[in-house]
Amino acid sequence: MPEVKNIFDIAGRSMASQMIRLNTVASNLANAGAVTGDRNSAFRALKPVFETQFADQLKRTGVSTVDVVDVKAVLREPEQVYMPQHPESNKDGYVFRAAVDENEELVEMLEASRQYQNNVEVVSTLRSLMMRTISMGK
Repeated sequence: MPEVKNIFDIAGRSMASQMIRLNTVASNLANAGAVTGDRNSAFRALKPVFETQFADQLKRTGVSTVDVVDVKAVLREPEQVYMPQHPESNKDGYVFRAAVDENEELVEMLEASRQYQNNVEVVSTLRSLMMRTISMGK
């Protein structure tokens, strides 16, 4: 893991993590209506696994950021629906809908988007403060 160097590194890594989170939400929503005739092959929602990354001098500075270390499928079971006319239905006439809760995904999307925007604001404010500091020295 690369070390945590400064506020730009912290915000950048956090933004990258939120982008992965948004991509998993997009994948989940894209597959929300998918059906299959087999319970085991039904799509299950994906969620990123975050891990806090600390700076080497944690006891002195307390500086940390976050990285995505894995993307895992949710353990929710797919919904079994009786649809004997569907071409994917099994011998009993059932299909299995993707195990995706669209409402949960929309909330996840809003939260990830806001956290991404917060990090953009941090970088923007820091850049502005740096420019003010430089102009003070002129």
